[in-house]
Amino acid sequence: MYKKVLLAYDGSIEGRRALREGAKLAQLCCAEVFLLAVVELSPIMSPDAGLALPIDEQTANYKAVLAEGVERLKALGFSPTSRLETGDAGQKIAEFAEEIGAHLVVVGHRPQGPLARWWFGSVGSYLVKRLRCSVLVAQTEISDDEFERLKPPNEKPASGQAGTASI
Repeated sequence: MYKKVLLAYDGSIEGRRALREGAKLAQLCCAEVFLLAVVELSPIMSPDAGLALPIDEQTANYKAVLAEGVERLKALGFSPTSRLETGDAGQKIAEFAEEIGAHLVVVGHRPQGPLARWWFGSVGSYLVKRLRCSVLVAQTEISDDEFERLKPPNEKPASGQAGTASI
């Protein structure tokens, strides 16, 4: 089924839902896990617009978010491969998914109004159109208690699945 799962993570509530849902599926499938955070550059904040970018601060924040996501996954028995990218989130997620040959990409859903949806579009919609693998837009709320219960028993990873454990 899913042997390579890419989790897009931004540290938001929606991102944490996606991380939890993706981790749960990855455990069930004994999948290899990849974690991606993308520092998005707003068109208004681009160098072409003549505005200075606080890119160093944004990058530092996303590095911390990525490290937090890695720690959450390690607590579940995974040894995730993580990456930080800068650019358009949908494009960077799609590129990384294609690069690693992902079988499943998991993203969160942030509700937005009709005008914002029309103007900016949806990362989930973009990924469904662009990718040839499955895309899960996680919307299910899972409590922290349930997330803790997802931790695998103290077992060695299944053979051939370094860093993953089955439940």
